[in-house]
Amino acid sequence: MKMQHIPFGVTHWSTITAEPHAGLQGQALWRTQTFDDIRVRMVEYSPGYVADHWCEKGHVLLCLEGELVTELADGRSFVLTPGMSYQVADHAEAHRSTSPHGAKLFIVD
Repeated sequence: MKMQHIPFGVTHWSTITAEPHAGLQGQALWRTQTFDDIRVRMVEYSPGYVADHWCEKGHVLLCLEGELVTELADGRSFVLTPGMSYQVADHAEAHRSTSPHGAKLFIVD
């Protein structure tokens, strides 16, 4: 990731309109900002959320609230709680998320 052509700015996430994205179960609410080629999101998963796809996009993800379970295509599974993060490159390892109790995440991709 190369960050360029992005002037200093402040984002008030509560003022960004949340866009719903349905999962197999539950939904994700995305508040999104795009800076050059970089997407930055505040994402809230409802309790019981189950992703509807395997993702191959690279991310840096920080769990702010709740609990996120991320499963890799090879069968490994990781539980993130507040203050934990993960990072993965584009097309490195397919992953999908669930959130039994809901979660709030900060994601850069």
